[in-house]
Amino acid sequence: MKLAIATEQRELGDSVRRFLADRAPLSRVRELMETPDGIDRAVWQQAGAQLGLQGIAIPERYGGAGFSFAEQAIVLEELGAALYGGPYLASAVLAATALLSASDEVARGKLLPGIASGQTVATLAVAEDDGSWDPAAVRLTASRAVPVTPGGGWILDGHKSFVLDGHAADLILVVAATGSGLSLFGVRAGAPGLNRRVLPTLDQTRKLARLEFRSVSAARLIGAPGEAGVVLARALDVAAIALAAEQLGGAQRALDMAVGYAKTRHQFGRPIGSFQAIKHRCADLLLEVSSLRSAVRYAAAAVAEDSAEIPVVAALTKAYASDVYFHAAAENIQIHGGIGFTWEHD
Repeated sequence: MKLAIATEQRELGDSVRRFLADRAPLSRVRELMETPDGIDRAVWQQAGAQLGLQGIAIPERYGGAGFSFAEQAIVLEELGAALYGGPYLASAVLAATALLSASDEVARGKLLPGIASGQTVATLAVAEDDGSWDPAAVRLTASRAVPVTPGGGWILDGHKSFVLDGHAADLILVVAATGSGLSLFGVRAGAPGLNRRVLPTLDQTRKLARLEFRSVSAARLIGAPGEAGVVLARALDVAAIALAAEQLGGAQRALDMAVGYAKTRHQFGRPIGSFQAIKHRCADLLLEVSSLRSAVRYAAAAVAEDSAEIPVVAALTKAYASDVYFHAAAENIQIHGGIGFTWEHD
């Protein structure tokens, strides 16, 4: 696998970092946390029109840039470092991967160009009220409409919870149980019988929604009946690696904040970073974040090359990323001392 970062990839990361610093600083993140929508539509459109971020890993024949997940992971790392609250993970990763994994060329040709341009915000609805992403936990049902409706020909009944950016999505890809097994359906926002509400979340930078499907008859089958299990397995593995890339960006940002503060905060006439206890904490974090970066690079390369290792490296990388991100955030708070515990401090 090619794990080294090419010059073009490094420049991509620099461009995304500058864009986010200018258009989505943490002060703006705080403002959007207080809004019901949580999305700056102007920034989302600019990310697509100016940088082409939403379509970076979508093939050119579907309106994307035709790069690989290795490049998308670099974008995700920068988004995580900025705590960007837009629907990138939901639309450009979860929904796009599900469509690319399904055996439906017509749906790909129709739906992916809008996702790639940023004109369409899409998401994948899997979990229900128990919060489980296990395919066996899916209870929402799909049945054929009689007579067949022009909008899709299937009727959805049930609900989905914890749907990433489900309140704002223009297109919802729904995993439902049918007589042939789990199947994937596309539902447009505004479909009769579809009700959406935002859920309270611990992470206020990322919106989750509960969707109710009350005899929604405008559902379109995507792919073959019963193939959603395979599609879902691929989409969730890629999404786990994508989330790990975001966590890498957040962990690096926390480390940078801790080191920066340790250099400027003086106690007993010297920077606190000169004390051995602080040095060791920062050194341990550097080792952990560097190790996580290697893991994310390897996992991203596995996706880019469609390796058989993807299910294994996805689980390992995501588990390690969660531990490292938590530790980096906690140590950042400790090194900042009293102000680290205040809501006003980034």
